[in-house]
Amino acid sequence: MDHDILVSGGGLAGLTAAAAFGAAGFSVLCVDPAPPVTTRAAPGADLRSTAFLQPAQAFLKSCGLWDRLADHAMPLQTMRIVDAGGAVPEPRVIKDFDASDISDKPFGWNLPNWLLRREMAAALHDMPGVDFRPGTATTTLFTRQAHARVGLSDGTTAQVRLVIAADGRASPMRQAAGIGVSTTRFGQKALAFAVTHPLPHGNVSTEIHRTGGPFTLVPLPDHEGRPSSAVVWMEQGPRAEALFALATPDLEDAMSQRSCHLLGRLTLASQRTLWPIIAQHADRLSAERMALVAEAAHVVPPIGAQGLNMSLNDVATLLDLAQARPDRLGDARMLDSYHRARIADVRARVAGITLLNRASMLSAPPLRDARARALNALYSVTPLRKTLMQLGLGARG
Repeated sequence: MDHDILVSGGGLAGLTAAAAFGAAGFSVLCVDPAPPVTTRAAPGADLRSTAFLQPAQAFLKSCGLWDRLADHAMPLQTMRIVDAGGAVPEPRVIKDFDASDISDKPFGWNLPNWLLRREMAAALHDMPGVDFRPGTATTTLFTRQAHARVGLSDGTTAQVRLVIAADGRASPMRQAAGIGVSTTRFGQKALAFAVTHPLPHGNVSTEIHRTGGPFTLVPLPDHEGRPSSAVVWMEQGPRAEALFALATPDLEDAMSQRSCHLLGRLTLASQRTLWPIIAQHADRLSAERMALVAEAAHVVPPIGAQGLNMSLNDVATLLDLAQARPDRLGDARMLDSYHRARIADVRARVAGITLLNRASMLSAPPLRDARARALNALYSVTPLRKTLMQLGLGARG
């Protein structure tokens, strides 16, 4: 074997998988078609942010990544849900879910995606068991009971015991393995950018529901001396494209109004990016000598910080199985066990977040009123509120 494992995909999940298996003593090759964009202002920078919930943070610590990230992370102590679905865009229901109700730690820690790529890629270069080759794509897949042989765009071939497909929602490796997907399209797109604002965020992540999808403000460290947040603004596709095309002063007017001025007037502090919104899950999470993780396995709308945290649960589950029986790495029994361990949770979370997204998209006033009443009812029952927070953390088992 050239390596124990080939990780196809150098996004956040792929980089984490490479680090986790490398730290566990496996020989890992990680490839991605494009070099990671690792500065905020560079063209193609991913201006979204990721909130690592408690189990994800613990996993990153176990595989040696968290020490590089901790100084850049912004704690998320409170998740604030705001319903602004009345006749005018102003808050009518505000409910705070405080991590102290269930834990002595924050819900999670937020970091910009471009910075995560920078620090994770640097960590891989310091790991002797990991060969990270940005700018190299997987091109072909050939599997047998004992191994997989993967063709690469640089003309070489890698023979490995396990392929981890972390190559995105259109995963070439998943397609090569003949695994289908079930996809829900919402007709939505999300704008992502960073803002500054006059009022401090107080480590509160705020999700504002009106129509079209949630408008979410996630705390970031101060930028140029002012409080800063990452924004994900989901809207119907044509509306999102029109907002994306606005002149900066007009976009700032629109975003400040949509945020109900909860943090004061918002000022654009980065490039803006636009992302399509879908929900998707693979029919199976494994094939011969292959495991699907992250968006190759499941895609959800950006609600409740579930996406990458689900992905790290995939990687952690796969790593547990590999460490339990290293001699069976990538064999049919191990991969069947992986599929069984993850598929129910994946399907349940994709379905649940799909339902939440549809509720957030509501435009008819009677349905928006019903949404506000439901938020009030869920929050008022203390045991139910705590159970929902614990489920949201996504702890395995």
